[in-house]
Amino acid sequence: MIEMSLLGPVVLQVDGQPPPAPLLWQKNLALLVYLCRSPRRGRSRDHLVGLLWPDKPEEVARHSLNQALSTLRRSLGPDLETDDTQVAIREGAVHTDLDQFESHVAGGRWDLAAALVGGELLQGLSLKEVTSFDEWLSQERRQWRDRCVEALVAQGQHSLDGGHTPEALQLAQFGLSLNPLAEVAHQLELRALALLGRRPEALERADHFARRFRDAVGAEPSAEIRRLMERIRREGDAEPPRQSTRDSSRRLGLAGRTRPLEQLLRAWQGCRSDSSPHLLIITGPAGVGKTRLIDEVLARARLDGGTACLVRAVQADLGEAGATLWALSRGSLVGAAGVAGAAPAALATLAARLPEWQTRFPTLGGMAGLPLPAALEEVVRAAAEESPVLLVVDDAHFADSQSLLGLEAILRNLGASALTVALVVDPGFPREEVSRLQARIPRDQAGAAVDLAPLDLASVRSLCVEVMPRYGPNELDRLARRIATDSAGLPLLVVELLHAVASGLELHDGAAWPEE
Repeated sequence: MIEMSLLGPVVLQVDGQPPPAPLLWQKNLALLVYLCRSPRRGRSRDHLVGLLWPDKPEEVARHSLNQALSTLRRSLGPDLETDDTQVAIREGAVHTDLDQFESHVAGGRWDLAAALVGGELLQGLSLKEVTSFDEWLSQERRQWRDRCVEALVAQGQHSLDGGHTPEALQLAQFGLSLNPLAEVAHQLELRALALLGRRPEALERADHFARRFRDAVGAEPSAEIRRLMERIRREGDAEPPRQSTRDSSRRLGLAGRTRPLEQLLRAWQGCRSDSSPHLLIITGPAGVGKTRLIDEVLARARLDGGTACLVRAVQADLGEAGATLWALSRGSLVGAAGVAGAAPAALATLAARLPEWQTRFPTLGGMAGLPLPAALEEVVRAAAEESPVLLVVDDAHFADSQSLLGLEAILRNLGASALTVALVVDPGFPREEVSRLQARIPRDQAGAAVDLAPLDLASVRSLCVEVMPRYGPNELDRLARRIATDSAGLPLLVVELLHAVASGLELHDGAAWPEE
């Protein structure tokens, strides 16, 4: 049996052993591959002669075909079937990665399909002097290039949704190396760069892609890519998450958080596609990574074109009715395109107290307003008609009761709006309003509730690999055990300890750290 890897430089094995050298000669290899890709793995002799030896006299060409078939027969034996007119390879005699790829794609196993992609189809094989075969090969390469990019992007998007953003970026850029004009790969690349905090690089790559696309196609990239570029440009003006999570030197992968992130993003996508309100509740003790996780959701919401508002409640808010609702009103909502369609009375309520609303709607002064919860509800409804809205309250256990009840009413009343409300809470500060809301998921309220626990040893080790890529397996194991013990698995402490070690931290009377 012959096994062939064709997606990239050709690799062959015959019965598990390296192939005889003549089998790798270009005409022999071309004949073997062409037969494997032919209908029923066979062709007529006349067809093969015309394909591979079109410029030779017929007698010479047929002799060359017979010599090539003799080379194939030495590896295939009776699995190569020939007669006076036909040549065929028996089913199962040759296994290729192309067959495996097609099987994985049909089953939606994008990770396995992407893992088979090692480069361009039959990389390095060229029969330029044989025009007919070269044209066939060029067409096959175009088709497989598109299919490979599709698999790489699909797996890259899965990696992105799971918080493995560096991996998604690698897959996107690999896809662009196969097809520099692949818009789907470029879009994934831009999203990954933006989520990694590399916004200037994303914009530079976008400009480079646009020039290359114009030169090759004579047109601008798709409207979707242009909109994404504009969102990335505006990202610097959006509400920034807290500095500790935006600092790229501290912004590591979301180890151990793949499933929670996928749950949250699935709910957000459900809100966008169904135009229905969703509720997200993230619980966990301090330092467990709640803020880091919701920052990822916020960043994706902005890249999706959503209106994303983030506030952090503080303990003093407990005694100030409506404090959290007022804070939400000061965010991105004021710049949302759809809010101009809100009822004037609702806009008047916000303009009467908040300067940014007064600046945008200066003619509403003196108009009778609505109660704050009703005003915010009306503004959110209007904004959600233009683009999905994400309202995030971090440390929501410190939010005042009127605000929590107001958010509950907004979720209940805006039944046909693309709205997501996210509450980030510490279970050490129980709130009846939050518990009541959480109990409604998923029975009475679409959404997701995730409870974050400290990282396990495997997750800590994956972060160690990210910060200390030059460490060997034994060093990584020792470091991971020590970090896991000293940090109790809390991501905040894990990250700080890892960066301290990377910066040369020494413990225990100057001894090199970590120790056994």
